[in-house]
Amino acid sequence: MPLLMPLMVGALLFALGVYGVLARRNAILVLMAVELMLNAVNLNLVAFDVYLRDGLLAGQVFTLFVITIAAAEIGLGLAIVLLVFRNRATVELDGLTDLRETDPPTALPVTADEQAVAT
Repeated sequence: MPLLMPLMVGALLFALGVYGVLARRNAILVLMAVELMLNAVNLNLVAFDVYLRDGLLAGQVFTLFVITIAAAEIGLGLAIVLLVFRNRATVELDGLTDLRETDPPTALPVTADEQAVAT
């Protein structure tokens, strides 16, 4: 099989992933687009590994590392999305313009010792 075919499929998948990251507003769909981009990279790594007939199978080893990192990334990403949904009741990225609390923090009462030190 020629090298051009998997590289073209990988480039198409990566382009679809970039479009998904830039055009989507939903955080879940953005995470899915990032996973699509990572899988396109995996496809290219394996294609080059087969094409070069690497004895160490470096492309396949790197692919396993990318899959592991992608699993951790999606786990943390979904945890963050769930926490944002609990607090804001939306996962739309345009609605998340600030990360601070809406209520200002309350000041702690000053004790007599702290007043004596301040004066």
